[in-house]
Amino acid sequence: MVEQRIEELKASLRDTLYLDLDDFGLEIENEVVMSKFIGLWLHSAFQPVINLRSHDEVLGYEALLRPAIGADPINPHFAFDLADKQGKLVQLDRVARTLHMLNYLHLPAKRGLLFLNVHPKLLVSVNAHGKVFERILHTHSVPTHQVVIEIQENLVEVDKQLNEAIENYRDRGYRIGFDGFAGKRTNFNRLLRLTPDYIKLDLNLIGEAEANLKARAVLPKLIEIIQGVGAQPIILGIENQTQYQIAIDSGAKLLQGHYLGQPELASYWVRQKSEHVGQVPA
Repeated sequence: MVEQRIEELKASLRDTLYLDLDDFGLEIENEVVMSKFIGLWLHSAFQPVINLRSHDEVLGYEALLRPAIGADPINPHFAFDLADKQGKLVQLDRVARTLHMLNYLHLPAKRGLLFLNVHPKLLVSVNAHGKVFERILHTHSVPTHQVVIEIQENLVEVDKQLNEAIENYRDRGYRIGFDGFAGKRTNFNRLLRLTPDYIKLDLNLIGEAEANLKARAVLPKLIEIIQGVGAQPIILGIENQTQYQIAIDSGAKLLQGHYLGQPELASYWVRQKSEHVGQVPA
């Protein structure tokens, strides 16, 4: 089944975009798609975003790149820096997205949204954002509105370039998410002007709320601000029961963190579906 999907994708990309999927170095092992690219082994891991409004399903999964040199895992930032130095940043981004999408298809049936991160440099150096990936998605009957493009907006300094990238993605039907909100360089004006669909709070914020009562008191207000501009807040970094309860008390309904599910291969979530996915701690 996976082999057939890849062959169909190859033909589609070759005919419409003159893109050779053989350059992506895709390989299959036990229904898991991986890639050998720029001397690295690349895998997809998926972490669920829990929806407290429903105990039956998750909102979706964030896809995370897991690179390795041989059997030794390395930091994803190293992989992207290496690709950037070799002038292959765009190619690595395409490899990663293709890898994530093919493995996403093997998540449990109610897989929900696919959250994908975009390297900040690609927001300012690429035209027609999302065009190639749109073709890849449509080849497998996945609509673009099922994909959330996650942007670290505080790492993009030029408003015009950020605006154009978001407009391009939205014109193709993608949803937009901001990551790292309420961090040190958050731009509240951008929040009001661009109104993303989802906003992930800074990874360290829930830990600060656990340790500091003032930070805990601010958290519900941040949730209200985000909801007030029409976006849905997601609290990240939930590592224990206390943080989980603080997140609930803040009024947030969408949560993500190791306490609720660590990044794992798609095959893991299929095996664990009946016990874990979509269920929140008691």
